[in-house]
Amino acid sequence: MSAGDKRLKELRDKLDSELEFDLEEHAKELFDLRFKASAEGIANPSRISQLRREIARINTLLSERQLNVRGAQPRS
Repeated sequence: MSAGDKRLKELRDKLDSELEFDLEEHAKELFDLRFKASAEGIANPSRISQLRREIARINTLLSERQLNVRGAQPRS
């Protein structure tokens, strides 16, 4: 099992409320990193890509649960 598969399994095990909280936190961090990158530069620019992918994964899981795709049920 690759690291990406493990991370996806961890996300699938979370409740919807936990995913929404993670989504907010990642969005805030992404905003801060983009601001810092444009103003002064950042030490780890690849973190922006990582955050964008993580946000996309969370949004995909939430959408799957909402639409009951792949047997994913909303979890409160």
